[in-house]
Amino acid sequence: MLDAAALRELLSKKMVGPAAKRAGVAHLKAEMGLSERRACSIVGAGRTMIRYCSRRLPDIELRARLRELANERRRFGYRRLFILLRRDGEPSGINHIHRLYREERLAVRKRRARRKALGTRAPILVEAKPNASWSLDFVYAPTDSASASSTSSTTSPRNAWAPSPKRRSLDGAWHGN
Repeated sequence: MLDAAALRELLSKKMVGPAAKRAGVAHLKAEMGLSERRACSIVGAGRTMIRYCSRRLPDIELRARLRELANERRRFGYRRLFILLRRDGEPSGINHIHRLYREERLAVRKRRARRKALGTRAPILVEAKPNASWSLDFVYAPTDSASASSTSSTTSPRNAWAPSPKRRSLDGAWHGN
């Protein structure tokens, strides 16, 4: 009966992770006067986990340096910040830096969206004539410096070359249109 009342008391609390279970056991011991053994069995936690006290140093200077580097280099993630810290002589491993990065709630800043054009675009004026033709030509040319250059050109009926009535093929014969 006492266990049911204790469980009802803890229903409002989420019991996930050691810290929450420690808080639940402390609450049952203080409010309901239960023993540590009984409270641990109700919560489902081991007594050694409840008594555990971390001996890890707080890493105040390392956290401050990590925060400072993350604010300087907003587009750097924890891996690149780890490399910068290593260059400064920090002996901590990458897993330790990643844990501190998450605990400090640091994240790579997202890039801002590009500004979109305001208003409406002017439509391209196209001549509406019978038998009018337009052509679009794309030219791609690799350069010596391993980059590429591309251009496009538009041809309208006004500046198009007039087709010749006859043309000569490679074998020297004349062919008409």
